[in-house]
Amino acid sequence: MKLILSTSNIMSGGPSVIRRPTFEKSNTELTSSLRENFAVHQRAPTPSANGTSAPSKPSFREWTTQQDDTLYIPSHATSPLSEPRESYDITVKLFYLPNIPADRRCLQTREAINLVLQELGTTSIDLLIVSFPGITFDADDEDSDLDDPVTPPSVPTSTDDASLDAESVPEDMETIITTWHTLEKLYEEKIVSKLGIAEFGVQRLNKLLPNTKVRPTVDQINVRDCCVVPKPLILYAKQEGIELLTHNDCTNVLPRGTLREILGSGEKGVGVLAGEGNNKGLKGDVEPQWVVKYTAVVKDRGVVESKGYFAVAELNKEQVHGARR
Repeated sequence: MKLILSTSNIMSGGPSVIRRPTFEKSNTELTSSLRENFAVHQRAPTPSANGTSAPSKPSFREWTTQQDDTLYIPSHATSPLSEPRESYDITVKLFYLPNIPADRRCLQTREAINLVLQELGTTSIDLLIVSFPGITFDADDEDSDLDDPVTPPSVPTSTDDASLDAESVPEDMETIITTWHTLEKLYEEKIVSKLGIAEFGVQRLNKLLPNTKVRPTVDQINVRDCCVVPKPLILYAKQEGIELLTHNDCTNVLPRGTLREILGSGEKGVGVLAGEGNNKGLKGDVEPQWVVKYTAVVKDRGVVESKGYFAVAELNKEQVHGARR
């Protein structure tokens, strides 16, 4: 069974001026926004005839929607943009997650982009940035990046408890190039105007660029607390016409443990998954597949009108016992 989780528009409390950014990490923003959206869609407890309260957690069937073998968590309605398409800059960042076979990427990419297009009521996006599992930017390594082209990429060093379920090996360049060709098709079909990459230093860019038909116009890097982009990368990016942007996203934005906690039957869960006295939830092993973040900014006012996330997970079909609608 496929599970599609959504935050809806997290700017629904009012648009945000882009010059007042939030520095909240993406995994924190994603999980807190999912929880808030689930809470909004869950029905409040109603008193029973004898004056006692109904269970505090309603059945997930009351606030989710199942279509065939796909469960939407929560039931979802689109939020189309309010002005003409040309009024917006729409940026999408797609996070490929660890331990998911790379041969699923073509379908995953199409699915992620289609969800965003449907949500915003449009047919195209301006910039698509992709983040590959296990790829992290190490500013310290960049000083010798040009001098040692055979140095293998470093393993992630983050100790953030939400960054990884287990140590993730950096994705190999052959797989990245194959995935990039999928993105180029979206460009050729005019669904995406520009492509971007995340966490690439000089070495990786130097290996990727010769194998592309559509070159990345953006390289988004996480410089952690130093806020200084290494000079070799600055010079290389300028030479190749690549814009360098910084971000505060995690490599693995939705680990398995975090997803199980959110959907589980514990104190912090919403009861979609069975457990802890909840026999009506879905039984099986849940595995995150990908996460996509989208932002729509009104160009002439610098205002974020729409921002949100979709996350897709798979539930082991052989172990699913929850009754369908």
